[in-house]
Amino acid sequence: MSDKIISLVSGIIFGIGLVISGMTNPEKVIGFLSITHNWDASLIFVMGGGIITAGPFFYLMRNRQTSSLGNQIDLPKKQKLDKKIIIGASLFGVGWGLVGLCPGPAIAAIATFDPIIIVFLLSMAAGVLVKKNIIK
Repeated sequence: MSDKIISLVSGIIFGIGLVISGMTNPEKVIGFLSITHNWDASLIFVMGGGIITAGPFFYLMRNRQTSSLGNQIDLPKKQKLDKKIIIGASLFGVGWGLVGLCPGPAIAAIATFDPIIIVFLLSMAAGVLVKKNIIK
């Protein structure tokens, strides 16, 4: 099976998981992030499931140079926090908190044709292009 087929199947499974867990529903995500109002703690189980599932694999693969498929694992060498990381993470967090979406669930939610999803994805794409072409 080729890498592209495995990636496609993995992406489909991931997207289905996002839909089932409610991560594509901005109101559910904002309900989780808003601890001062009717807090919805159900997404803790989504995070817990992800950690329990992925944790052992990260532990087993921690010192490998190649993936199980034989591809090179190329991790960033830089480990210090800098201004770009702090600003980028802050913008990501603010955007997630305001809209209730992050990139993966937004792509999975495009099938709903909700205008806010389309606006979010276009804004995200514009941000990527600005970063790539203007901010070095």
